[in-house]
Amino acid sequence: MTDAPFQFFTVEVLRTERVTPSMARIVLGGPDLSRMASAGRDQRVKLFLPRRGEREPVMPDPARADWYDAWRELDPGIRGVMRTYTVRELRRDPHELVIDFALHGTEGKDGPGTRDEAKGGDGEGSCGGTAVDAVSGPATRWARAARPGARIAVLAPVDAENAGYEFRPPDGTGWILLTADESALPAVAGILESLPPGMPARVWIEVQDPADRQELPTEADAETVWLTRGHHAPSATADAIRAAALPGGTPYAWVAGESATVKAVRRHLVGERGFDRKTVTFSGYWRRGASEDHLMVAGEDA
Repeated sequence: MTDAPFQFFTVEVLRTERVTPSMARIVLGGPDLSRMASAGRDQRVKLFLPRRGEREPVMPDPARADWYDAWRELDPGIRGVMRTYTVRELRRDPHELVIDFALHGTEGKDGPGTRDEAKGGDGEGSCGGTAVDAVSGPATRWARAARPGARIAVLAPVDAENAGYEFRPPDGTGWILLTADESALPAVAGILESLPPGMPARVWIEVQDPADRQELPTEADAETVWLTRGHHAPSATADAIRAAALPGGTPYAWVAGESATVKAVRRHLVGERGFDRKTVTFSGYWRRGASEDHLMVAGEDA
């Protein structure tokens, strides 16, 4: 194993919990988790999930520095399914990695998986137990079927200060604006927990159903607006912000979720509200009709 800022870890499911009807929490453990680090906030990692019939994912040589090229060189029909997720929590004593999976497909509500996972995708995790819907993406299928002992691989940082998180408000920030859907909800939860006491924060979160709302502990002065998706247009979140009275002072915005919604919110903040572009961090975690596999192929062909 190299001393790179990101390294591979083999972990297994310790326990699972359904946080809301559309959110499953998977607690992972492993002998080397003491080396894993996280900046908190919106820290991202890569998960590698087994395909149908595999007990654990087929992985490239972890000693190779060019891990992505090594993964791509593997047969696409057998290599582990790679997905990007946010660390909900990295616990110590005992060492545990917590990942929240936004579920979609027939068993849950039709909506996002998480970062860059929409309906579709190739491959299917197999952890035994519950039968799962073939319409769902591979990460949703794996999360629904996950049982203690199921093994996956994680590419994660070993240094808390790393390139795997985006929430970086500059000095002088007076207040925070956050927007998200289910896919970015774990990141928003981590960001709110990281804010200093009394920091003004205005938050808009879009979910499929009111039952998918969560408690979001924070010491910040946070006001959260929950939006129910239904058949609303991608501009629904931007429209809600447009109708709101925002605090004065220097803002910093973190905008994540479905790509079209992210674009609409960013366009409103910069074009109509006059936010400095440098103070708006935005990320399309997923795109309707495209899995992470499709997006990677599109990027390679561009």
